[in-house]
Amino acid sequence: MATLIPKPTVIEAAGNKPKLIEEYFGRVNSGTTSTSIARMKSPGGWVEPGQTPEFDEYTVVIRGELQVRTKSATLTVKAGQAVHTSKGEWVQYSTPHPDGAEYIAVCLPAFSPTTVHRDA
Repeated sequence: MATLIPKPTVIEAAGNKPKLIEEYFGRVNSGTTSTSIARMKSPGGWVEPGQTPEFDEYTVVIRGELQVRTKSATLTVKAGQAVHTSKGEWVQYSTPHPDGAEYIAVCLPAFSPTTVHRDA
């Protein structure tokens, strides 16, 4: 059966600046625990605390640039590109470019504050 999601739920974001998270599918908006899908809009200069999540994250950048830092590399993901980070891998997301970024994030299983394991 098809289910219409009439609008996303805005979720509070972690980081040094306000970032817009619009969850379409996930624990909050649709009650989905297997997958979360959200649109993110991050301002320039935004930095999120590092984390070691219990979920895989697939990210597609729509506009701007997203910086993805792991223990072994730092990747700059530009509009039209995508990145996958594996569960159990330490990662830190940021948008150092002045124009920020807009991107879609898919988490399997769904994002949860109790499974993201952010740095103190």
